Amino acid sequence: MTALLLLPALILDALFGEPRAIWDRLPHPAVLMGRLIAALDRRFNSGEGRRLKGVLVMVGLALGAIALGLAIAALPFGPLWQVLFAAVLLAQRSLVQHVQAVGDALRLSLGDGQRTVAMIVGRDTAVLDRPGVARSAIESAAENFSDGVIAPAFWFLLGGLPGLLLYKITNTADSMIGHLTPRHREFGWAAARFDDLLNLVPARLSAVLIALSHGLTDPRPILRDAPLHRSPNAGWPEAAMAVALDVAISGPRSYHGRLTDYPWVWPEGRHDLGPDDIDRTVAALWRSWGAMLALTALVPLV
Repeated sequence: MTALLLLPALILDALFGEPRAIWDRLPHPAVLMGRLIAALDRRFNSGEGRRLKGVLVMVGLALGAIALGLAIAALPFGPLWQVLFAAVLLAQRSLVQHVQAVGDALRLSLGDGQRTVAMIVGRDTAVLDRPGVARSAIESAAENFSDGVIAPAFWFLLGGLPGLLLYKITNTADSMIGHLTPRHREFGWAAARFDDLLNLVPARLSAVLIALSHGLTDPRPILRDAPLHRSPNAGWPEAAMAVALDVAISGPRSYHGRLTDYPWVWPEGRHDLGPDDIDRTVAALWRSWGAMLALTALVPLV
């Protein structure tokens, strides 16, 4: 049943993305989630017992997301509402647009590329050279394909709209409070760990979809490089994308003025990257999305 609902949701998202005519007038559900998490952060992230408070907040958010999903699914025309909410919370088209914008800007100038890629990555972009901008866009594309497309689709397949909302509230919480900063190290611990858990399978599924859609038959390079990533999950789609495109990504980068010597992913690949490689990444996103669409269509037949 959920696969039959996910199919039109995937297609609607791919066709329409996030229409500004709607979201300029109404708050996006992800924005509402962010406001709720920010309010809880202000209210409870202080004093003693911050880790316990963070655990309780995450439990409350998770239960609330499941309850909301069940309530929406129980409405008249429930399947229709589930399809529409799933389409809104998937992010294939918006991801492609953001990644392509970096390539288009980089063709204009390095400065334009730096400013545009700063919208989708957290590293210091003013110090990036042309290949660094392209690498950043490719890494963001691969990681967000897993987080923004495959993981929401996976949890919708398993749990319908309640599963999808559970994932989205967790992922949003992780992005807002799941940081190793003095303020959020304890309070955001539960959000970060739960997000790691929920992304465990989707991240590896993303790597499989990227590999299959590009005819990769030798998994050894992905298996070698994926564990090198600082995240237990993000390395999988990034390694698969690097091998599929034959480009070297990751490597040293700067955060808040401090250079961090991260290892290269697929160092055998090309290092001199540019906007054409971002174009190839966008094409790879669509091919991998097509593999997910085909997989979803096959689920009811199994």
